[in-house]
Amino acid sequence: MAREKELRRWLLVAGLAALYVTGVAGFWLLDVVDATTLWVLAAMVVGGFALFGLVVQLGWNGFLRDRHLKVPIVTAMLVCMTVVFYLEPVTQILLGPFAFVAVAYGVFSISRKVMLRLMLLALLAYVGVMAAQYHLQQNLALLRLQGLHLLALALTLPVFVLLMGRVQRLYRILHHANRKIKNIQEDAQRDVLTGCFNRRYALAVLEEQKQLADESGIPLCLAVLDIDHFKHINDSLGHLGGDQVLRDFGRLAQQSVRSGEVFGRYGGEEFLLIFPATSLLPALNICERIRAQIEAHAWDSRLRNGVTVSIGVTHYVLGESVMEFFSRADTAMYLAKEGGRNQVVVEEPVSHADSLSSEFPQQRNR
Repeated sequence: MAREKELRRWLLVAGLAALYVTGVAGFWLLDVVDATTLWVLAAMVVGGFALFGLVVQLGWNGFLRDRHLKVPIVTAMLVCMTVVFYLEPVTQILLGPFAFVAVAYGVFSISRKVMLRLMLLALLAYVGVMAAQYHLQQNLALLRLQGLHLLALALTLPVFVLLMGRVQRLYRILHHANRKIKNIQEDAQRDVLTGCFNRRYALAVLEEQKQLADESGIPLCLAVLDIDHFKHINDSLGHLGGDQVLRDFGRLAQQSVRSGEVFGRYGGEEFLLIFPATSLLPALNICERIRAQIEAHAWDSRLRNGVTVSIGVTHYVLGESVMEFFSRADTAMYLAKEGGRNQVVVEEPVSHADSLSSEFPQQRNR
């Protein structure tokens, strides 16, 4: 996700550069700008992207406070436009609106003080270009026109920065509020004791994935996990010790859960594991991995037989209800209990009994 955001950010910068190059190219097509200027601009753009790309590739931006390089990018934009303005005075028509574009690009992350300093430097550079061009051409009419343009920029750019500063504050307030709301939502989805997803969220995901499976036909599997002899664990360690076992169990089980899968506490010592877009064999393998990991863990020495888990797993049949789907996985878990515990049992729908024999020659029982 972070890499996608970074890519979108650089694509935006590339788009803004392309717009300005297109504007200058239009002036060239109208025969008011020399082709040399267009080549100089292209070289500056390519060189700038190469330099920024090297900095990002080497990770040097990570040592900077402005790791997104907003200030250098805005500065580079203004420098390119000023150089083009020096080479071709007529491009002052583009400089004004694109200066506002450059400010708008950095307004949400660059402070008002820094932005105002950049604008001051840009205006001083503009004055320097005016003086240089007048020295070369001695064109009073051009100087007056550029002076009027400078006056317009000097009056509007600082005001724009100040107004956008208010927008920046509003954006930060909204961003902070959104993060709070997101944290509240995430907390509401989590089980307080174990930190995994809670029952309400897990069942909501199960219903959502059932509908998706019905619509698309993609496979869906569900496992019900129940810690064996949990009453004995509470009797041996006390309720606080039992709570710690639940926390450790949740942490260990989630180490085997893949991205996209949902592991949640259903209640007490019972947990659910939802496998979206997963067939029965991979789901069974993950359940077996969890079972073995729980059995092998170094639990409290007061638990002579350690901690084990019984797991029932099944796959979804198109069109059945969530209750039917869950009940089948729950039945498989109870079969694991009755079969001696510490094992994974697969429960197939009656109509799918043949597929079990073809995909699983022998049921995994331990």
